[in-house]
Amino acid sequence: MAYLDELFSVAGKTALVTGAATGIGRMAATALVRAGAGVMIASRKGDDCIKVAGELNALGASGRAEGFAGDVSSEAGIAALVAEVTARTDRLHILINNAGVSWGAPLESFPYHAWAKVFGVNVTAVFHLTRELLPLLEAAATDADPARVINLGSVMGTQPLADDAYSYTASKAAVHHLTRTLALEFAARRITVNAFAPGPFQSRMTAFATGTDEQARHVGGHVPIGRIGAPDDIAGATLYLCSRAGSYVTGAILPIDGGQSVQHGLTLFKE
Repeated sequence: MAYLDELFSVAGKTALVTGAATGIGRMAATALVRAGAGVMIASRKGDDCIKVAGELNALGASGRAEGFAGDVSSEAGIAALVAEVTARTDRLHILINNAGVSWGAPLESFPYHAWAKVFGVNVTAVFHLTRELLPLLEAAATDADPARVINLGSVMGTQPLADDAYSYTASKAAVHHLTRTLALEFAARRITVNAFAPGPFQSRMTAFATGTDEQARHVGGHVPIGRIGAPDDIAGATLYLCSRAGSYVTGAILPIDGGQSVQHGLTLFKE
């Protein structure tokens, strides 16, 4: 097991996970703490982040967590978050841009302002926060062990599926393309940039559809593998991309969706 431990190790690394008080962000943060990283957890609800950090530290793992408020919905909020991170560390090995918002409404009544709000958090903030943290990422990067950026996309950014979330699905497609663009630009800086494209997981954002076990089973029934995602699915992907095992991977949009990204309703010759 020594080889596996070393290959997938993130021990001693410093990470920032935005929007990590719940859902996929918390799953990724939990994996990093359990694997020995120091993880900063930030979201608009600072008290929730402090609480989650305490719960993660109570696991008795080799890593540590600290939580504080961080709002990426405005330029001033991003500047304040960068200042908080810079005050805590002089290098950042891992940045997970997980914070996101959605908006659902029928086509006929979908509001104009829902586009600016969703794109502001889901796309604009990803670009600006990553750019402002470049000095810390570069300080942590080496040829053998690049710094890592993981952006949160979605299967909805891959498949032409809106489900009344028109600005959300378009924003996640933009995240995928931005990820590829930054991967190419950051390669010379020894920073990899990849994205998760999750299918359905239990989170605050999907609570309306996966909040109960019965709902989760119903949604999972539409997934080719037959279930919704679990915390270990995010954990495995996180540790892979953030460890030496994933050091040669950049520009990838990793589907964590049980097969939804290749799911279609087409048939040619079979009834």
